[in-house]
Amino acid sequence: MASPLIFKRDPVTDDRVLAFLEEHLEDMRRVSPPESVHALDPEQLRAPGLHVWTGWTAAEAQPALVATCALKVLDAGHLELKSMRVGAAHRGSGAAQQVLDHVLAQARALGATRISLETGTEAFFAPARRFYERNGFVACAPFGSYQPDPNSCFMRLELP
Repeated sequence: MASPLIFKRDPVTDDRVLAFLEEHLEDMRRVSPPESVHALDPEQLRAPGLHVWTGWTAAEAQPALVATCALKVLDAGHLELKSMRVGAAHRGSGAAQQVLDHVLAQARALGATRISLETGTEAFFAPARRFYERNGFVACAPFGSYQPDPNSCFMRLELP
């Protein structure tokens, strides 16, 4: 089980965060066709209507970046989960559950009643799809500005 993470609201300017997000974008570009890559770059993550958090180890001397997550406001009560990523060294440790629990708490605090997400249909994304399903997300139609795409899996979670 992962040690408790420390979450920080993030302006997406730290070099470690920028490198972490670039690795995420490189993975998405490697796995999915260009028209099906919906990951946001750092500049897009700084746009109004986006809330970004980073998760760090609690090490006193040099905290390590473990994860990122973001929420994008779609409309009143409806948010999109964006840029949720756990670094390779921490996958399978329980860190992903900490990140999702944190972002769901933040969504509730923002007044959300529903969270939607888009992830890939390729085998690379199978662990993510299973993770979201275990946490109550169900398949849904494309939302927001998304269009049907055989490389995209759309999911939603109704918040109590």
